[in-house]
Amino acid sequence: MTAPLLAHATDYGRMYARSTSEQFSVPSITTVIGQQPHGLDGWFGYMGANSLAQDPALAGILGSPAKLRQAVSRAAKAAESYRDDAAKRGDRVHNYCEQVALRALGRPHLMKETREALAANGEEAFAARFDEWWELFQVEPIAPEITVWNASVGYAGTLDLVARINGRTCLIDYKTKGTSRDGTVKPLDDKVVMQLVAGMKAEESLVDPVAGEWEAWQHGDSPILLAVAVGETEVRPQRANPDVLKHHWWKFCALRRVWEMSADTAAAGAALLPLAPPVHR
Repeated sequence: MTAPLLAHATDYGRMYARSTSEQFSVPSITTVIGQQPHGLDGWFGYMGANSLAQDPALAGILGSPAKLRQAVSRAAKAAESYRDDAAKRGDRVHNYCEQVALRALGRPHLMKETREALAANGEEAFAARFDEWWELFQVEPIAPEITVWNASVGYAGTLDLVARINGRTCLIDYKTKGTSRDGTVKPLDDKVVMQLVAGMKAEESLVDPVAGEWEAWQHGDSPILLAVAVGETEVRPQRANPDVLKHHWWKFCALRRVWEMSADTAAAGAALLPLAPPVHR
């Protein structure tokens, strides 16, 4: 996945600038959505306990407090390791999906290299299933990895793909997903609808990142919002329900205000100050 040239990692999350010579000024779509609580405490606990239970050295370290502490430390990092590995896998899959679109547009691409990167990690099935979906749905790419901006609300982001399918303009977001026990791709999170509707509500799209040239957003007029779960056994596209889009947009705008208040609070200074005992006279 091509890293957006105008995106920057900051203390307030990922933020975007208007050009390569300007300072970042608005949060990314994913940073805004990230203000919503995740509720992953149970998952983190399970991953740690499961990692410890499956540690092959467990039987030999139960009598050694020092070794046991080391095993617990490894288990505590299991969820983070799993998350990081999943993120790297997602980048490899997204990168391949982008190259498929670039090739279809007749633009320079790295199809061979990205497919080899997947194969080297035992992930080539993701590419095979994606190729099947691409042909089945007869995807006609318009703009892969397009950066958009909304000045009214104050955010920016990069959409995975704008394409035409069966004569309709679609805004597409890919999500790399694992496989359920029944062999199907794992379900998508409803948060993807917020991500897609924020893209639809963009006001401008990037033309030249160095010059800071933008143009009016051309694909926000009732497009199909398509979340595509890319797995090893199947690719499952799902359309955002048009009847609920306004509610997800309002929620996104509320989270944008939460992000701003959080940033203002953090910049205001220390929330707690030391207090010395009173001076007795």
